[in-house]
Amino acid sequence: MLSLALQTVKSRLGGFIGAFVAILCGTALVSACGILMESGFRGGVPTQRYAAADVVVTGDRTVQPPDADAIEFGHASEQAAIPAALAGKIAAVPGVRTAVAEQTFPAVVVGPDGQPLAEKPSFGHNWESAVLAPYALKEGNAPKNDEVVLDSGLAARSGTKVGDEVRVMTRTVPVAYRVAGVAEAGGDRQAALFFSSATATALAGHPDRVAAVGVLAAPGTRDLADRLEEVLKDDHVTVSEGADRSAAEFEDVSRTKSILAILAGSFGGYAVLVAIFVVASTLALTVEQRRREFALLRAVGATPRQVRRLIGVETTVVSVAAGVLGSLLGIGVSIGLRDAFATIGVVPEDFALSISPLPLAAALVIGVGAARLAAWSASRRPSSINPVEALGEAALQRKDVGKVRLAIGWVLLAVGLGATATPLFLRGQLGAATSVMAALVLIIALALVGPRVIGGAVRLVAPVIGRNGVSGYLASANVLKNSRRLAAAVTPLMLAIGFFVVNFYSQTTFTAAVQQETARSITADHVVTGVTGVSPEVADTLRQKGITATSLVRTQVITATRSSDSVQVESRPANGLDATAGATADLGVVTGDLADLTTGTVALGADHASWENKEVGDTVEFWYADGQPAKLRVVATYRHDLAFGDYVLSAADARAHTVAGMDSAVLVKSGDTTAVQDITGRYPGVRVAERVAAQDRDDERTQFLLNLIAVGVILGYVAISVSNTLVMSTAARRREFALLRLVGTGRRQVVRMMRTEAVLTVALAAVLGTVVAAVPLVLLAIGMTGSPLPSGPVGVYLGALAGAALLGVVSIAISTRLSLRGKPIDTIGTRE
Repeated sequence: MLSLALQTVKSRLGGFIGAFVAILCGTALVSACGILMESGFRGGVPTQRYAAADVVVTGDRTVQPPDADAIEFGHASEQAAIPAALAGKIAAVPGVRTAVAEQTFPAVVVGPDGQPLAEKPSFGHNWESAVLAPYALKEGNAPKNDEVVLDSGLAARSGTKVGDEVRVMTRTVPVAYRVAGVAEAGGDRQAALFFSSATATALAGHPDRVAAVGVLAAPGTRDLADRLEEVLKDDHVTVSEGADRSAAEFEDVSRTKSILAILAGSFGGYAVLVAIFVVASTLALTVEQRRREFALLRAVGATPRQVRRLIGVETTVVSVAAGVLGSLLGIGVSIGLRDAFATIGVVPEDFALSISPLPLAAALVIGVGAARLAAWSASRRPSSINPVEALGEAALQRKDVGKVRLAIGWVLLAVGLGATATPLFLRGQLGAATSVMAALVLIIALALVGPRVIGGAVRLVAPVIGRNGVSGYLASANVLKNSRRLAAAVTPLMLAIGFFVVNFYSQTTFTAAVQQETARSITADHVVTGVTGVSPEVADTLRQKGITATSLVRTQVITATRSSDSVQVESRPANGLDATAGATADLGVVTGDLADLTTGTVALGADHASWENKEVGDTVEFWYADGQPAKLRVVATYRHDLAFGDYVLSAADARAHTVAGMDSAVLVKSGDTTAVQDITGRYPGVRVAERVAAQDRDDERTQFLLNLIAVGVILGYVAISVSNTLVMSTAARRREFALLRLVGTGRRQVVRMMRTEAVLTVALAAVLGTVVAAVPLVLLAIGMTGSPLPSGPVGVYLGALAGAALLGVVSIAISTRLSLRGKPIDTIGTRE
């Protein structure tokens, strides 16, 4: 059977190219997602501040409920501090030469122009931790009280030298320190300032806790990390070595690894779904075009099982070859995605991907498995075909679609339509994501029932087309008799249009909803922001002067929702506010009072509170942004959860669980702008703006661009599959074209006939793709903004239609002209 399959593939090489391309591109896409996911666990950048440390111990960012499975966990966005006493416990472990506790806190040098030198992240540390890099003194001495050691890059930028005075801003107004020395170490991703141990502990703000413990191993020590993990297994810490140390050192690397793991999981799910859909439709078309060949095999004695085996082995040969090349091509795709993510600021430019055989092998298995599954499905009918069909010369379509296929299609259509109503009851990012999934379900449903839908549409428009001369008559007859073939051409174009439109406008609609609600909710006259955050002193000082001010701390919480035997762990947006929030913001309070929002309390979005069955006075449990558990009393519920998230904490609680310990902004209610500016002017880098500035949400813009890139890659694959399918279906009709020319139809008439069919194909795809996208988008817009019109530039929609039309018409036109190159008398005798 293998020999026969190889001969068939070799003799029908042109017929298998379409399937080869579909599997190749699909495997490359899945492989790239796998590489990104692995990089989320094993990728990183070269470590700098911990370059000399063999092992680094930090707070554990993994949040896992006690009764959750191993794969059910969340990732904290902030690094939790660990007990300072752990340094002694670590030092006692055999093989540890030195255990060095490190304090880390925001510290920025104020330049000669009075502005903070914040071109890169800048942190202060205790001088004892300099040995972990090691930072070597280039000149000067170790710092004493009221002294500081600057790294050489920072000293050069600030124009200071040993003995000079420099102003340093931490969480207070700038304080003057004498420069005791200048230190140098490899790497410049972060600026480093070193203080005496007593000063660093005071500035860090938590004397009994430290940011990390760097471990220097004794000579000849092996497996030290494993030994430390065993000793510290009950202390909720993470033990890092090798490349993983960079995640402990650099906040952006830790955040990147979390984003890549989450993104690759969701993006990979879409990629696998689309790849299976495209591969299945391409292979089904390939098998359908060989229907008479399989009938002939049956006529000469081949059994149904032998026909199925032949199709399966042929598919395996093609899919293995395409899968191997596609898996390797995925390396280039993943590098391209990494570069695109770096351009929008999601991934550091120096972040190195982790590339191993595992994701490549997984992509190969998925590609081959999807192809074999599609081949099994496509081979069922040809293997049971009536041998008498081999004697027929007309290649007409089957009269109707299988009952099972129709039943599944109608069920999926009902499920998809039901899912589109979700945003009416479920707001937020999850509602927008549900709209996208609903559109995909609708697309799959229409693909299954497509011949029925397309057949009905064709019967309406065919009489109109038939009045357009000979070419129109031929096109009308073709689409009436071969609506299944037309449906096969319409489906991928419909997928491209619907998938892009719903992904783009679901994001723009959600973003617009957030901006509108934020604009309505912020009632403050001014918003105070800063280059590196705003010191909590600003709000306190304003209030001391009789000015109403509310600290705003943007953060997140991690929740665990139990359903049957599983636990869903997810991150939710949250904000920290002071009890004065009622005077500077309108949260749309439903029950309770924001004046009761103090340490140990929380306010919940009304929808989320209803979902969790929580009321004012109840206790709610979750985890803070640094992974520390929280058990707070509910004091209020509110409606404006798009602007403020599902959880509003007290600003003090929110700050206490961030590394910076700063406010994101301060909302000010005062008509005296001069008084506000006089106070904020003491803090370099802090500015006062009108309240519209509160709507600037860089994280939402980044998320939008991130989704756009991911969707763009999948759309590129879909575009290739569209062209692939249209070329295959058109090229398979070259004997039909030859017959038409032999009975007197002119070449130009055939070209015009195909042009008419191409326009009809594009028009049907545009209508169905628009409907598939419009249903979930209209309901999403109603649920989010109250208007039935999705938000976003209409030009993007028109561009998507124009691109799909150009792709469809050009693909059909080129393949038609290529099919007409040969002499009709020669072409009519070739195999199908």
